[in-house]
This record gives sequence, structure tokens and C-alpha cells, in this order.
Amino acid sequence: MTGGDGDVTAAPAGPPPPLDWRFSQVFGERTAGEEVQEVDIISAIEFDKSGDHLATGDRGGRVVLFERTDTKEHGGSRKDLEKTDYPSGRHPEFRYKTEFQSHEPEFDYLKSLEIEEKINKIKWCQTANGAVFLLSTNDKTIKFWKVQEKKVKKIADMNMDVSKAVGNGNVASSSNQKSSHGVNGEYTDKSFTSLTLTKDLGIQSLRLPVVTSNETSLVARCRRVYAHAHDYHINSISNNSDGETFISADDLRINLWNLEISNQSFNIVDVKPTNMEDLTEVITSAEFHPTHCNTLAYSSSKGSIRLIDLRQSALCDRHSKLFEEQEAPGSRSFFTEIIASISDIKFGRNGRYILSRDYMTLKLWDINMDAGPVSTFQVHEYLRPKLCDLYENDSIFDKFECCLSGDGMRVATGSYSNLFRVFGSGPTSTEATTLEASKNPMRRQVQTPARPSRSLSSSITRVVRRGAESSGNDTNGNSFDFTTKLLHLAWHPTENSIACAAANSLYMYYASNESTP
Repeated sequence: MTGGDGDVTAAPAGPPPPLDWRFSQVFGERTAGEEVQEVDIISAIEFDKSGDHLATGDRGGRVVLFERTDTKEHGGSRKDLEKTDYPSGRHPEFRYKTEFQSHEPEFDYLKSLEIEEKINKIKWCQTANGAVFLLSTNDKTIKFWKVQEKKVKKIADMNMDVSKAVGNGNVASSSNQKSSHGVNGEYTDKSFTSLTLTKDLGIQSLRLPVVTSNETSLVARCRRVYAHAHDYHINSISNNSDGETFISADDLRINLWNLEISNQSFNIVDVKPTNMEDLTEVITSAEFHPTHCNTLAYSSSKGSIRLIDLRQSALCDRHSKLFEEQEAPGSRSFFTEIIASISDIKFGRNGRYILSRDYMTLKLWDINMDAGPVSTFQVHEYLRPKLCDLYENDSIFDKFECCLSGDGMRVATGSYSNLFRVFGSGPTSTEATTLEASKNPMRRQVQTPARPSRSLSSSITRVVRRGAESSGNDTNGNSFDFTTKLLHLAWHPTENSIACAAANSLYMYYASNESTP
């Protein structure tokens, strides 16, 4: 197309090509027939903003940290490598860094309740002076951790039998031999001070102990504990973009904290009714806007998302926007409200979109359009005839997480049989990939293409993408296993790399465009 001034206008670009996903790494891989201990099952995954660190939490209250190695080995950050005149054919690789016990099992004597040590959420905070900071929470208590490299101080051994030397003061002479000092006045390994002793001790010279610190070790220290602020189980924590505050949410309340103050919080959302018998919905997830420090969103068990503005009032009992999808007439059933409950929400990196996950679908919402989701992705539609069985075994209450790619072009979430789904979120994209958390992620790939169907409702074009669906069997004829579920996963903030948890194993995958050789 040619413009009025003779310039050629480029045609609108089509959807990006599907990604070719490949196995990268696995930590804690199980051998065949190995029994998984309950305390080892991963319950939280989180990348930091740079993507150079990854944290996992498990049901045993432990936090394990991993650090990226490929950027260090190639010298410099990704931005530096992009400035070079040769392509970088690498993908994110991580190694184990350290682990620490974040929470211990407790007992609430006032309510006679056991508080398990399971880590519900982990959030990274801003780094400072070479140290990393993160928040971790179980059902009741949030902790602020600092992980830093410390120099290990060692004392050199003496060459003297202490039992002979005690009480013996017959030192004939003493002399300071040549020594060299290191940084901060410390002695190096080769430096020592000697004393010439009398011959009756059998030692010609004595090497006095000196402190050396050539080695370093990672030390995790709990800086603050934020406790006694929630009557119900904490389901979410989220950092504010101001770097000073964060929120914690339970079933009925959302509290605002200052990172520096652990003995005081402010209740900003309270949905608890005067009479608990009037309770109709609970808070299921909450997250701060990535750039607007005054805005946050929270989801409910009725399938709605509320956007609130902290500038409106101290107690934000009125939302500024409400996002919910009207149910189709005649489609209501016993399970409608249960499967509509949102288990997780995530803001896109620029804050324009919100991704939500309910039991059956992923929904993408534009915060500027509250009439309904702009896209709906069906995750495992084949389960709809089995809802009664899933209700009987409580699987219908499983809380699956969701995530968006850094560029916002794709979304991902987990399913059963250790499967996870990746969808293209562009308006014309039909990408819908099924992968298995194993060393061969494409083993269960279903080749049925996704066909978007459009319907005009409330002046919004909604796209419903039916991904790879089946009657309950995969392409190999294997029945789906509802006891193995992939609840937790995270997308690298800058690259097409996904980390996901299958029981006690952490699998990592990377992708490139299929057109790329």
C-alpha cells in the first residue's frame, strides 16, 4: 500500500510462528518406581525480574535457589551479547545455588490448629549490594529473606602439642619472621608469626594461628517475620512497584505491608460479611499492577476480577472496575460456580492485560474493556463429561497457576498427566501446544489444530480457541492420570523458557521459532 507522500506502508504482520519447544534441564529427576516424599513436592516457582535467578518452594518448608550460568560463561549480560556481531545460540541454563529452611511446622494453641510448613508463594524483591531478597509465605506467616555471599573465616593449625605447651612459660626468645599482609590487614595463607622455643619442648618454631578468608559461602538470613495478620490461609503475596510495600491476601482480606515494618499492616480489602452465613464468595488471588503502585487486582471464587485504586479510600471496599463473563442462558449446572472459581491471576508485563485461570479455561482480559475477556483458551475440555467424578475425588478443587511470556504473545498453564498447554495470545494466532513435563516434552503432542471461533457480544470480538482436545486418551492411547497434575509453572521474563514442577522434579524447557534452523 502506498501513502499520499509516496511512502510504502507495510502490511500488518501476521501471528508469530509456533514455537518449537525442547527439553533443557531437570532437577530432582525421579528414577523409575521411586516413591516421592510428600515434603519434597514443589509448591511454588518464581523467576526474578532479571531472569537470572529462580526460586522454588516445597511442602517441607524449604526454599531452593537456582542461578543462571550461561550469561556468566559467555561474559556479560544479554544486552552486552546482543551488541556483538555474532548470534547468540544459547538458551537459559541454571544451576543449583543454595537452599534454606524457610518455615517450620507450627501449632496455633488458641485455635487448636496445626500450621503446616508448606510454601504457598515466593516473590523476589529488589537486589542490593550483591545480595538477593525474597518473600516466602506459608498459610499464616510471611518471611523476608536475605541471601548473600559471606567470607568463610578459617584459623590456621598450630604445629604444637597443646597438652605440652599449657603452663610452660620457658620461652627463650621470640622473633617475628617475614610476613605479608592481605586486604584489610588480614594475613595471607603463607604469612605466619613464629616463636623460637626451648629445646625441651621438641619444637624449634611455633606457628601462631591466623585467620584467613579465601573461601565464600552463601548464607540465608531471615530479616523480618510478618505474622498474626491473617485469620484465614494466605493464598497470595505480591510486591509493589514502589519497592517498599507488598500485599498479602487470604480468603476474606487483603493487607498492605511495608517491608521495613513487620508489626503493623493495613487492611485494604475486607469481604467478610457481618453474618458468615451470608458469605457467597472468597478472595482466591491478588496481584499488584507491574508499574502503577496504586493499582491492584484480586479474583474471587465467583469468577470475577476486581481492579481497585488505593487512592480512592483507605478501605477499598469499592472496586474501580469489575471483570466478569456473563454465563450463557441455560448453561447453568451444579458445577457452574465451582469451575468458574479463579485459581490464579497474572498481569502482563506492561500491565495492559490480566490473565486468569479457572478450572477449565484461561481467559485474557484487557483492563480497558470490562465487558468480557478478549480471548478464552480451553485447557482440557475433554474433562467436562467427567466433572461428577472429579467432584467426588476433589480434583475439581485443584488450583492451577498460569503465566504469560515476557512479550505477552503467549500464555501457559498446567493440566493433568503432567501436561501443560501453551497458547498464542495474538488476535489471529491459532497456536495451541500440548507438552509433557518429561525429557521428551512432545511425546504426547496432539496434532489437532486449534480453530478460533468468533462471536460478537457487547461490541467485543471474543476469540475462543479450542486447543488439542480428546476423549480422555492421548495420542498413544494412554488414559489421563488425574493424580499427576502440573499446578505450578513460570515463564522466564525475557526469553521463551518455562520452568514447571512435576511432583518433586523441576523441568525446564526452551523454545525457538520453527522457522529457525
